[in-house]
Amino acid sequence: MKPVERISVLGPIYGREVELVGEDGGMEPFLIAAEFRIGEQMYAGLQTEAMRKEDEVAFFRIVRQDGGEPELESIDDEDEWEDAAEAYDDLLFIGDERP
Repeated sequence: MKPVERISVLGPIYGREVELVGEDGGMEPFLIAAEFRIGEQMYAGLQTEAMRKEDEVAFFRIVRQDGGEPELESIDDEDEWEDAAEAYDDLLFIGDERP
């Protein structure tokens, strides 16, 4: 796997949270748990309050169209999602032994 690098793309623009359309169709706040890069691709790990209680994280691809504002894209590819999840875990355990 390629090296993982912490980044800050969403934070300077949105602060600690972004609002996304939730399952009920309304806007729902998501905490930005982590932003990171794997190779050339950027990712964000986001959590709602309910997800935090369950220790769950949703991963999104961060993209920029022609250098504009960053946008979030769903990750449909299972292998890419697993790579993002593994990279997130690596960020949490930097300097520690992974369980």
